[in-house]
Order: sequence, then C-alpha cells, then structure tokens
Amino acid sequence: MSWETALDEKIRAYLPELKWLKDEPLSKHTSFRIGGPAKRMAFPRRTEEAVILFGFLQELGVRTVVLGNGTNVLFPDEGLDAAVVATGGLDGLERREDDTIAAEAGVPLARLATFAWKEGLAGLEFAHGIPGSVGGGVVMNAGAYDGSLSDVLTEVTGLWPDGVQTLKTEDLRLSYRHSIFTEQPDAVVLRAVFRLHPGDADAVRRRMDELMERRRATQPLEYPSAGSTFKRPAGRFAGGLIEQCGLKGTRVGGAEVSTKHAGFVINTGAATCADVLALIQLIQKKVLGETGVMLEPEVRIIR
Repeated sequence: MSWETALDEKIRAYLPELKWLKDEPLSKHTSFRIGGPAKRMAFPRRTEEAVILFGFLQELGVRTVVLGNGTNVLFPDEGLDAAVVATGGLDGLERREDDTIAAEAGVPLARLATFAWKEGLAGLEFAHGIPGSVGGGVVMNAGAYDGSLSDVLTEVTGLWPDGVQTLKTEDLRLSYRHSIFTEQPDAVVLRAVFRLHPGDADAVRRRMDELMERRRATQPLEYPSAGSTFKRPAGRFAGGLIEQCGLKGTRVGGAEVSTKHAGFVINTGAATCADVLALIQLIQKKVLGETGVMLEPEVRIIR
C-alpha cells in the first residue's frame, strides 16, 4: 500500500473534518506563485487536529513540509512527493493579563501587530509589514527595521517527534534568521507568546503606517516574490552588493532582479523554479567574484 493510500484511510477514519487535498498546486499557496502539485496537502484548523495529523505522518514515515503564509519559500516545478501541512487555519489570538499575547502558528504577523495595537500594546510595530506567519517568523527569527521577534518572544510551544514541549526564549537559540527550529527541521511551531508593553495607540499606529509606507516605497510589492532573496552578510547589505555588481534588471526566463530593490528576485509573470534558481546562482557567482562575499539564500528552497 502506498503512503498516500494509507494516509487517506487514516484521515477518513480519525480526522474526517480535515481539509485534505490531492495533487494541490503549490503555486496557489506561495507568494512567489511558483511550484507544482503536492501529492497531499492538509489544512488543519485546530492544534489538536494538527498534532494527530503529524503523528500519522511520523508513524508512516511520510516526508512532510510545513507551510505558513508561503512568503519565504520556493517549491520545485515538478511538485513534491510529500504531504504539505498548511498552518494558516491555526489562527487563535489571545491577550493575557500580563501584557502578553499568545498566538497560534498560522496567525499572520501583520494581524498580530494590528491586534497588539488595538489592545493598546507596543513592541510589535516592526512586524506589521513582514508578510510571514507566527510559525515561520519564529523559525527564522523574522525581523525588520531594527526589530526582531527575539526582542519580544517569551516562550514557544512546539511539536517534536517525542511530543509537545514549551521552551523559554533562552532555550530557542535565537540569532539572525536562526532558531532551534532551523536546527531541528522535524520540529513544528504550534504557538508563541510575546511580551509587550502598554503604549500610546496613536503613536503605535503611526509607526506601523510609517514602516508600511517605507516598504511600499522601496520594495517591489507589486510583483510575486519571496521577499529578501538573500540573508544580510555581516556588515553589508545583500541588495547593495548586488546593485554594486550591476545586476539590477538581470533576468533568467521570467525571474528578474528587481530594478526597485536589488535584494529581491521577482516573478515577472511566468517564472519557474528553475529560472529563480539559475538567477540566484548567477547572482552568487557574480557577487563572489567581484566582492569576495558569498551570498546565502534567505528564501527556503524546497527540493
């Protein structure tokens, strides 16, 4: 019996309400608008449902890919012989009495920041324009404009192969675009708690609007992309190095180095995964040859 058939049977028997799709195009679920079909794709709406599902996947030895908002990922053109679990339905938000907010993995960071503002809490303004989800944000320690989730995270509940655990901030090994979850890809973020502080609602809203306007003015938000393509090299900026090498506007197929911000590879309309990977390699080779800096992709490349 194939893993697909075995898993289908378990889903029908134990998770009949789970949204469970066959051969779902991944291009529909990523900001890059790139990617072939996943053999199976699940959309759990409750944490308990997700935990049971991950248990089945582990029991059957199924390759599993967890997908948040799909804003920092590149899937292959031929699709995946895997089960993709989309966490967007895990969207619970709760303010607690101690000025903390608990958020499930699928909550968009923009929604989290807006919720904090409406609750009269400050500290998440930097996250308002980050397009990812809480789960993906924790995994990558997402940040922007001199702020990062490590500044406000207090604890994270995750699912490991041996069960559910809650870790405090000091145990998460947080650094630039890194956490314990990048070291342990079999672990899955379920929920995070953020410690904030009371703030002036008007000032918080103004700061959020200001940062969002800066994004619109400097980033190619009108095109599909995965955000910043490369991590920031120590003491440098990837976009600046790419522009310095004269690569703005360089194209491979439908993939292009944005003329608005060289740190972004964009999909001009018909880019394939192969186009994007070829352009990434071209950029890396050119920048390394001219500056001695090897750029490391920030986008999560799934093969």
